[in-house]
Amino acid sequence: MATDGTHTRALFGGAFSVTLPPHSIDVSDIREIPDNQEVFLHSATDQSIIVELLEYQRQVPDVDAARYHFEDVTAINGALGEAGTEVLSVEPVGRDQMALRELSSVWFLSGRQHVAKFNEQAKNTVNIHLALFRLPQYTTDILVTFNDPTMISPHSSSVGLDPSQSGGSSSGVAPCWTPEQFHAAVRSLRLLDPAVFS
Repeated sequence: MATDGTHTRALFGGAFSVTLPPHSIDVSDIREIPDNQEVFLHSATDQSIIVELLEYQRQVPDVDAARYHFEDVTAINGALGEAGTEVLSVEPVGRDQMALRELSSVWFLSGRQHVAKFNEQAKNTVNIHLALFRLPQYTTDILVTFNDPTMISPHSSSVGLDPSQSGGSSSGVAPCWTPEQFHAAVRSLRLLDPAVFS
């Protein structure tokens, strides 16, 4: 583990590596996760980082692909048509800023969703930070999503997890992850074994 609390994890059986922010828990140690996903939870908040290997969407131009995947996540979360669900920004990122060299393009998207947890009625406000790596030579889009709840409904099962706990804390509570830590994790993603795409 690095002195800043980050640690490098193998993903997908060692096919990739990524440097995760402090206080991350591998969800596969708790419950079953689909084979195309790696999911990590913050130990003290409802934040999560999800890495997914998805089918390359050939019909979607690079400039629209991050928004396409955001809308797909929105539909899965049951937030389509919800007031306040929106894309805030989409921007290309220079390939030279990434450890992953096999990509054709990479995009960062920031958005917001009003979603329920575990099919509850109560809706929480969640900032969504998304990174999309496009690898057409492997017919794969790699989607990395950071779910960052900013307002928890008083009727949600997440009530009591403080979404505003950020930065240092004198109470000893693990500080929330920041978008900057997410971007650092995304930039650290490396492909170690291309056979994962076979």
